[in-house]
Amino acid sequence: MEIVLIFIPLLIISFFPSSSSSLLPKSPYLGIHPEDEKYYFESQLIQCKDGSKSFTRDRLNDGFCDCVDGTDEPGTPACPRSKFYCKNVGSKPQTLFSSRINDRFCDCCDGSDEYNGSIDCPNTCIKNGNVGRKNHGYMSGRMHMSSFDMQGGGNTMNLEDLIQKLKDLKIVFILEVVLVSMVAFYLFRRHIRSRPVPSHKRPKRRFGTPNL
Repeated sequence: MEIVLIFIPLLIISFFPSSSSSLLPKSPYLGIHPEDEKYYFESQLIQCKDGSKSFTRDRLNDGFCDCVDGTDEPGTPACPRSKFYCKNVGSKPQTLFSSRINDRFCDCCDGSDEYNGSIDCPNTCIKNGNVGRKNHGYMSGRMHMSSFDMQGGGNTMNLEDLIQKLKDLKIVFILEVVLVSMVAFYLFRRHIRSRPVPSHKRPKRRFGTPNL
């Protein structure tokens, strides 16, 4: 029983995807701003923009955060400080924080920010530069938030990090509740089994006739 109690929480944890284990973009160059393309394509060895270290091109958008500033992960949510560029061909380009990637909300009108298949984001960019959505009010609010993000700088980044941490804490809390419930159930069953059986419920012992 003790082995089962340890195995089940581990099994539950395995169903929660992490940012590094999310499906990777089909193109390793997804999310790169056009002005940065030369920076990434000039050499096989790319330096982090903050100068902290270097990484090879095959580690670009590989789902693991090598650069603190997120230089190596412009197209995945692996680095909290990275930025994702929506091309939005036919409409207005857009820049998002990495926490908006694969968050089940269609932020880019070309749908490029939701590539892991958890939600269908059709390309709604149109030639006149407008963005069409069924829920226009919602998307207007999201675009306004993106504009505020670009102006807010570091403060907004801290808010995004806080939201992500709260999500992680929620998952941990759920797992703790499940684990505590299982332990309590096990102790309850053990207590019931250890209780003495009343004398009137005990099976009567049969005694054979003594041999003369």
